[in-house]
Amino acid sequence: MRLKGKRAIITGGTGMIGRTIADFFIREGCHVLLSGRSIEKLNSIKKEFNSSLLEVFPADVSEIKDVQKLIQEAGRIFPAIDSLVTAAGVYGEIGSLEQCDAERWFDAIKTNLLGTMYSVKLALPLLKQGVHPKIITFAGGGECPLENFSAYASSKGAVLRFTETVAHELKNVGISINAISPGLVNSGFVENLIKAGSDRAGRQKYEEALQQVAGTGSVVSPEKAAALAVFLASEESNGLTGKNISAVWDNWQEIPKHIKEIQNSDIYNWRRVKPKDRGYDW
Repeated sequence: MRLKGKRAIITGGTGMIGRTIADFFIREGCHVLLSGRSIEKLNSIKKEFNSSLLEVFPADVSEIKDVQKLIQEAGRIFPAIDSLVTAAGVYGEIGSLEQCDAERWFDAIKTNLLGTMYSVKLALPLLKQGVHPKIITFAGGGECPLENFSAYASSKGAVLRFTETVAHELKNVGISINAISPGLVNSGFVENLIKAGSDRAGRQKYEEALQQVAGTGSVVSPEKAAALAVFLASEESNGLTGKNISAVWDNWQEIPKHIKEIQNSDIYNWRRVKPKDRGYDW
């Protein structure tokens, strides 16, 4: 088992991706503290998993006091943690910028960006006591402009810059941090998209969501992100930090063979394309 004896905190645990990661971690021998907003859903997951390696604790990561309580609970259970997975996320306000409620637009920033920052910042003392500690954040929104989802795309773009920046700050204390791009998973996000309607989400995205719910559309399995998370939390990823890995498109199983090359390049990073990168001399 690749995570035997490891200890982890996973936020967003009542979502499809968070709970699947918890399942994979436990199967690999990791002791998990799973968090989410609903204690009822957490207790249901605990009953379903029926594992002595699973603990649950409710927290809304957009509220710093909740995160403080979560980390206090983690400190009560564990003398240290080896992995932190920040899987909590929301679409937030859906619609064109002109349609959006400016105050609700900030909801995605609070959960996706500030929730990630609060979790990472407050978990650092426990992570510093861990063995080859790893932080796993979540990107999203694809590689192209995400029309009608500016709040979500902006928050996730910020998470990537946060991940790259913090990677440099933490490299001297031995803590790695990488982001996962999970692909479009059929989760609560899809339900929120349908609820927003085609006028706000855009007809193509809306119809794709309806197809996913009906089981006729293209859906990315949450197991892909969970398998990648196991790799990033394991000793196999030692030395890899500050990168954004796609669970769908990247051949991440080959990464251990190329970590030095990857770390000495901008591979798996977001970068501005300059004229010389495309063969121009201007």
